[in-house]
Amino acid sequence: MFVAREADKLGIHGYTRNRFDGRVEVLAHGTPAALTELKAALERGPRFASVSGVLDEPADLDARHRHRFTIEPDD
Repeated sequence: MFVAREADKLGIHGYTRNRFDGRVEVLAHGTPAALTELKAALERGPRFASVSGVLDEPADLDARHRHRFTIEPDD
């Protein structure tokens, strides 16, 4: 929910999902400024969370996520 709220505030499209190994996967599409703000929020994390790092790499955005941000099932 944290990632989805932050993405919605910033007008970012894409998705987030929890991974079974404890990581959180985020695919985000937005302006460079919005993506920078999202990355900063992810590095802070939600209250009471422990973030050990954020990996930032380019990726193609699936057409179904071009106009919205969703929470996908765990993987």
